[in-house]
Parts: sequence; C-alpha cells; structure tokens
Amino acid sequence: MSPAPADLIITGCTAVVHDDQERIGFREDAAIVVRDGAVESVTDAEAVRELPAVDRIDARGQVAMPGLINCHTHAPMVALRGLAEDLPTEEWFNDVVWPIESNLTEKDVELGARLACAEMIRGGVTCFADHYFAMDAVAAVVAECGIRAHLGQAYFSSQGPQGREKSLEFALRHRGGADGRITTALAPHAPYTVTDADLTATAELAREHGLPVHLHAAENRGQTDTSLARHGVTPIEVLDRTGLLDTDLLIAHGTGILDRDLPLLARTGGRTAVATAPRGYLKFAWPTTTPIRALREAGVPVGLATDGAASNNSLDVWESMALTSLVQKAVAGDPRWLTSRQALHHAGLQSARAIGLRGRIGALAPGHRADIVLVDLTGPHTRPVHDLAATLVHSARSSDVRTTVVDGRILMRDRELLTIDVPDVVGELESRLPPLVDRSHGRRIQEYDT
Repeated sequence: MSPAPADLIITGCTAVVHDDQERIGFREDAAIVVRDGAVESVTDAEAVRELPAVDRIDARGQVAMPGLINCHTHAPMVALRGLAEDLPTEEWFNDVVWPIESNLTEKDVELGARLACAEMIRGGVTCFADHYFAMDAVAAVVAECGIRAHLGQAYFSSQGPQGREKSLEFALRHRGGADGRITTALAPHAPYTVTDADLTATAELAREHGLPVHLHAAENRGQTDTSLARHGVTPIEVLDRTGLLDTDLLIAHGTGILDRDLPLLARTGGRTAVATAPRGYLKFAWPTTTPIRALREAGVPVGLATDGAASNNSLDVWESMALTSLVQKAVAGDPRWLTSRQALHHAGLQSARAIGLRGRIGALAPGHRADIVLVDLTGPHTRPVHDLAATLVHSARSSDVRTTVVDGRILMRDRELLTIDVPDVVGELESRLPPLVDRSHGRRIQEYDT
C-alpha cells in the first residue's frame, strides 16, 4: 500500500537544524516533509524522491529555517510609521503618539494589523506577540491571513477595573483561536501606568486562569532611576512584590534592568523572559540596552523583537537579529560575544521560549508546527558563503525571503503574498489618515511621566 501523500515537501535546501544541546547546525541537500500542519521529518532529498505530496517546492540555492518570531510589537502602529521622529521618549509619547492613539477606531486597528501582517509575512516572520488596543480586530486579521500570534489586550489603570476585565475577557475568548494559531496573554501596559493593586490582581488572574502576562518594564534606565527615587524599588522589584514574577511573564525591553534585579529574575527558573528591540533604543539614544549576557547567565530567555513601527519604523526581525549581535558586541567590548550562531539561537528557540511556545515553534524538527521560511542566498550580497550563520545574520535581508509557510500553509510563494491584498489595504488605510493623525483636540490616552 502506497503512503498517503504529504501535504508539502520542500527539497534541495540547506536546513537550519539543532542538535540535542540546541547548537545550530546546517543540513545540506535536505528535504522537509510536512503533514497536518507539522514537520513530519527533516531528511535527505533523495529519501523523498518517490514520496507523493499535494505540493512540492524545489528550494535549491535556498536555506530553510524556522520562521522568525517577533516577540514584542504593536502591529497596528504601522499606521503611525514616521510620524514621531527625532524626539526624546517623553515627547514621542505625550506630544504625538498618545494624542493620535486617542483617535483610533477598530477599523484603523484592523487595517494597520493587516498591513503589518503583510510586512511580517514578506519578511519571514511567522509569529508575533502583539500588545495593543481593539485586539478583536487583530485576532480577526490573524485568523484570516494565516499568520501565528500571541495577543494581549493592553490596559492602563486610568481605565478603571474594566480595562483589566476586558484584557482577561479577550484572553479567555481568543485563547486557542484560529485553529490554535492564536495564544493569548494578559497585557497591563507597564508598572508606571498600572498600579501595584492592578498588577497584583493581574498576577492573581494569570494564576487562576493559566494565562501568561506580557508588559513593558524597566524599558530604559530613566524609568528605573525614577522608580528608585519615588518608590525605593526598581520596576523589576515591583513585578516581584506584586506576584508577577510568579507567572509566565514576558517583559518588553528591560534595558533598565540592574544587577540587583538579576537574582529575582534568575529565581523564576526561565518563566520570565525578555524581548529585545535594539533599533528603537538607538533611535531614542537610550544609554543602555537589554543586558543579554547577564540575563543569559541568569537563565532568562531573551527573544528578538521590533517594537511598533512608530518607533522602529519597520517590523524587520532580520534587522533586529543583526543589530542585537552588533550592539551586544559593542556593549561587551568583545567581538566573540553574541556570535552569529548565538543570534540565530535567539531568533529561534529563545524567541519560542519567550512567548511560551517552546516545543511547538522555533525549530525545524519532527512534531513542531510547520512554520518555515525559505531564504534565497543566490544574490550578490550573500555570495560567496564562507560562514552560513554569518551570511544569514549579517548579509541576508528580509527581502531575501522567498517563501513563508505557517502551520503548513503557504502564505507567500516566490515573493507573492497569497492571503493579503496590499494595494487594497494601503489605499483604504491612507484614506483614513487625516482624522487619525489630527492632534488639534488636545487629548491623549495617557501621560508619560516616569
């Protein structure tokens, strides 16, 4: 009896794989067999020559790697790309972003999310962790376009108890949505906009309902210094005393994490993770960056992120991967630290851990979901290849991604997006910009005062 056809077979590629110590390796002339949305096997091309399949991709000259994971972003903020440039953080928030966000409608959020998903799919991002408002609209876009997402409805204490309640209701209603591609989290904004009482209540809800928490904390050194001056504790110590370090916690940025915070983070046993988005830190001229080396020694997973396109200007995780390596070398004063292979590890397995999906995504391995990107390395900027890891991290670009697969479904093939009509989205979004970007009303959704 002949075997049932596989759903998809990718042949002739070089596959990024891991050994049992999670070390990066490369398998030449590989084949990847996908069945029921998962990787069934990573084998040799010759082994699948006669195996029937519903679809086949000849990937000669390409590298197959786990889809990239954007561990912290605000996807709908692509609508604000380039609106708040060359400003310090407090002016960026108070004078531009938070006044404009007071105008947001659910339709604006939907269109922004749709454009962001198109950008991420084209850049090889197969999963993103989003922290924003009107998240029902984002969940609907995720379900429709086929990407994977970890979603949280953001809230401030200024919204009253209903902000936290809406975050919980969203998380419970959408958990496991989109055929399992959506996971959810509670999403308080930050310790400087959410009271200790609300943070404590959030931790209790997380434990009661088995939900993770995603928030900003110790984003920059200024926030940490202000917290110490006003309250005598660091933002990380606030998370500890409110019980959030006893939950599965994803901290955005953490460039203000101090040495005194590290034992607290280490005691979480890897349940607390940090997402780093270095481009924004450089733009805001923050004096410190995410202390990845210290966090790694403390056993804290660090995933790669872009933050929103209003601060980062793109959702390009390839750029985040390269910048993370370069900035960490500069900070450490050591060119041997955060090598290309280490950067790939943060882009894959570390990022999967950060959003609670270890064992499901982040690796090309049997049983993992088939979130796969094919990267074309035949361009002049990637040749010759002496060190494949270095080529991927420091030479390849997001535009080199040829094909993007999520859950075994091809979302982009040979650079053609199959699930999103970009011109239609751009046309409708741009027609809505005049009222969206109006700041004459003088309102803002929150005050940035750390």
